[in-house]
Amino acid sequence: MNVEPSSCSSSCPRFGGGDARLEFPVGQIHRVAAVEPEVDETKRNLLKLAAVAGVLGVGIGGVAGGALQYVQPPAVGISAYPKTQLLDVDGSPLTATKVDSEYNIGTSDLFLFNYPLRNEPNFLLNLYPPPSGSSYTVKNGVGPNKSIVAFSAICQHLGCPAPAISYYPPGTCSQTFKNGSLPFYIHCSCHGSTYDVTDGAANLTGPAVLPLPQVTIEWDDPSQGGNDYLYAVGETGPPVNGHISTLQGDYGVGSNSQLEKEAPVITCSFPT
Repeated sequence: MNVEPSSCSSSCPRFGGGDARLEFPVGQIHRVAAVEPEVDETKRNLLKLAAVAGVLGVGIGGVAGGALQYVQPPAVGISAYPKTQLLDVDGSPLTATKVDSEYNIGTSDLFLFNYPLRNEPNFLLNLYPPPSGSSYTVKNGVGPNKSIVAFSAICQHLGCPAPAISYYPPGTCSQTFKNGSLPFYIHCSCHGSTYDVTDGAANLTGPAVLPLPQVTIEWDDPSQGGNDYLYAVGETGPPVNGHISTLQGDYGVGSNSQLEKEAPVITCSFPT
């Protein structure tokens, strides 16, 4: 029921905001239908599409995320140790005879080759002849004097590579080991780790606690009808530092690996 006071003229204060349905004098009771705002259909449809896309995105994303784990590329590496022929710095086949004539226990230059992966350098050492006052057997040594060995040239502490880690020939530093009978070793200038080259690169000083991996060298003995060639055929010891497996982390070197000569970095600083 609508009641309109007769005393109220057109000059009375009125409600309203531009909509004729809402304009009536103050004090008048007036029943009106609710005013519905105009609906932007385009915006409504976009919101609906966004909601549907969000739900689908979650579902598809979950499926895709689960599927991606099956399409990840495999880790780069090789499945087994290859038989890799060692080549001299000039590219010619390396023989034990050449090693004996060109490199010996007093050689200060580093002779490095990569094996079994391209980013895994190794020292090639010839620990002959023994220095005065020294008596030792070279563990796993090959060649006529059983003195040729090879070890990883990456330190087992924090992974410093050669030449920061280097072979130190007799007389390089005053430091000796094994009651003075071992004046030669592999030493890392980064943090002072030292390794016994006569005993599978076992630790002499820390902070490294693991030995260097040793490359297994095969000698084609001429006395047995061989051609005197040297081959890398495997590796013993822990994995190369920075690699979960010595066989994983880069591409393989293939059927041959050439020596490279490099100058060492020498610091006679040993942990106390």
